[in-house]
Amino acid sequence: MAAEIGTGMSHQIVLAFALPLGLAIAAFASATALGRAVSSAMEAMARQPEASTKIQTGMVIGCAFIEALTIYALLTVLILQGRIH
Repeated sequence: MAAEIGTGMSHQIVLAFALPLGLAIAAFASATALGRAVSSAMEAMARQPEASTKIQTGMVIGCAFIEALTIYALLTVLILQGRIH
């Protein structure tokens, strides 16, 4: 009893292709964002060594939020995988 989408593709087929693709996009975006955040923080610490503690704290908090978004994407994939039989 699969709902038909467009040209006869069931929602299970769409999920089978979309879930890994979405997770790959989330992982790539997370890696890019983490790289830019750490790079910017290192540059800022090199310019202002006296503020390195505050910069590092902000960087770690930002990196945690970026990683949390990737984990949410992974959890979404794992939950929706149960709909593919």
